Amino acid sequence: MFDSYLHPRIKPSLERIAAALDKPSITPDGLTLIGFAIGVLALPFLALQWYGAALVAIILNRLFDGLDGALARRRGLTDAGGFLDISLDFLFYALVPFGFILAEPTQNALAGGWLLFAFIGTGSSFLAFAAVAQKHQLDNPGYAHKSFYYLGGLTEGTETIALFVLSCLFPQWFVWFAWVFGALCWMTTFTRVWSGYETLRRVGQ
Repeated sequence: MFDSYLHPRIKPSLERIAAALDKPSITPDGLTLIGFAIGVLALPFLALQWYGAALVAIILNRLFDGLDGALARRRGLTDAGGFLDISLDFLFYALVPFGFILAEPTQNALAGGWLLFAFIGTGSSFLAFAAVAQKHQLDNPGYAHKSFYYLGGLTEGTETIALFVLSCLFPQWFVWFAWVFGALCWMTTFTRVWSGYETLRRVGQ
């Protein structure tokens, strides 16, 4: 919901850092892989209930996710880079709830499973529409900086990271956070499926 508003405000800072990193030995795909490797550390940190360390890993992962895109825009967006970025993003989004499940299986398993179930809904509707929108070359004015059609909704990247940050700061509230956010994810899924269907139906007429 807030991605299209937040990105223009942080874009100048990311571009300045990307300009400093713009050297032959540093590539956007390399930043993507480094960021993912850091993000993966959140899984064992959460399982061990090292919530502060997990929070640092999550924030650094998102920083690298912003920097790889900024550097890619300086050099030219590629389909391969966009594919790598979104694939690893979704894996990262899934490993964080799984980490909370491992931290407190008895307490967090059901709510964490609900959240992962909801992520499948938002992720599948997002990627399915992007694939077909590319086929029809649909414009994406709200997210022109993306390498493929970015279908928005109530729960986008900004809201998901806010959930992860709050869960690390207040792990005792993870169950409630997961149930509520999962419900919002399903609202996003339903609106994406409906709006995506209607958009593609009109295009096909």
